[in-house]
Amino acid sequence: MNPLQLLLDQGQSIWYDFISRDFISSGKMKELVDGGLRGMTSNPTIFEKAIAGGNSYDEQIRELGTEITTAEIATTLFVTDIGNACDVMRPVYDGSNGADGFISIEVSPKLARKGEETLAEARALWKAIDRPNLMIKIPATDEGLPAVRQCIAEGIKVNITLMFSIEQYRAVAEAYISGLEDRLAQGGDIATISSVASVFVSRIDAMIDDMLAKIGTPEAYALQGRAGLANSKLVYQEFKRMFSGERWEKLAAHGARVQRPLWASTSTKNPSYPDLLYVDNLIGPYTVNTVPPETLEGIMDHVKASATIEQGVEEARQLMEDLAAIGIDIDAVMSRLIEEGVSKFEKSFDALFEKLEEKRLALAGDGAAREPVATQE
Repeated sequence: MNPLQLLLDQGQSIWYDFISRDFISSGKMKELVDGGLRGMTSNPTIFEKAIAGGNSYDEQIRELGTEITTAEIATTLFVTDIGNACDVMRPVYDGSNGADGFISIEVSPKLARKGEETLAEARALWKAIDRPNLMIKIPATDEGLPAVRQCIAEGIKVNITLMFSIEQYRAVAEAYISGLEDRLAQGGDIATISSVASVFVSRIDAMIDDMLAKIGTPEAYALQGRAGLANSKLVYQEFKRMFSGERWEKLAAHGARVQRPLWASTSTKNPSYPDLLYVDNLIGPYTVNTVPPETLEGIMDHVKASATIEQGVEEARQLMEDLAAIGIDIDAVMSRLIEEGVSKFEKSFDALFEKLEEKRLALAGDGAAREPVATQE
């Protein structure tokens, strides 16, 4: 059987962590969707690579001219691609009754510490793209969480990103639940609201493995490559706790959907680890795994499609205790990962804007008249 369908039978949807205009217009995206892909995510790094890596955006950049800012050009390109991707993915959304089939676009990482500006940009992107299967990505910073709650209350679907710690997850789930309660109190429909909480996995191991290597003892080396999975398994236990009990049941009675954990950063950074380390071991009900192209290829070839998310939970708790005992400050690691994640996306935005500025000036000066790029209706 199709590996993506086998995973779906276990309750897990596979989303694609990739986007480009050529990928959409060539029909390759539709082929993957027809083959069982359930959603897509984008981020500043992905857009930077897509726009800087070829000429498929040149016609639209030329048409936009030099009278608007580089940021406005970037937003227009994003809106075009995400809107077209939403249209390709729409059959999945309709066929799943709104449970799947989402395309995510991120607010500017420059706003990660500016809650009101984040909310304003989320509203603007939601209105500009105007698709029911859109999700707005908002980073799980302290400043971003009020924006998440307000978006949910307004009916804007949200993918909360750059999550690492269990404490962060708890705050994100609380923002979602509170947003649903706000919306319900205002007489709004909560049955159509969807959200995912994106927990980054491999980046945790990349940082902690380096710290363990510097400690250099046999005990430290024995803990390498395990923290990312352990943290995710404990997050899943918190997910089950948050979305149960009397408070949640009141919302569920009005059709509320759980906010699914989404495993992000699931390609292995260490080549000595199995390529599907962060796929095979995180399969279970109400989960999403968003994967880059090479990881999707691995899934199609040799995924072990059996439920594993509930396995090794006590071992995961023990591992966190062992890391603390050996001198790893988990809280400090998680805080550093958030800051580095925001910084990485900011640098991608800066690189993208520099490339766009170069392109639009060059294209404005070439004087060539060409047919505009065809976009999907």
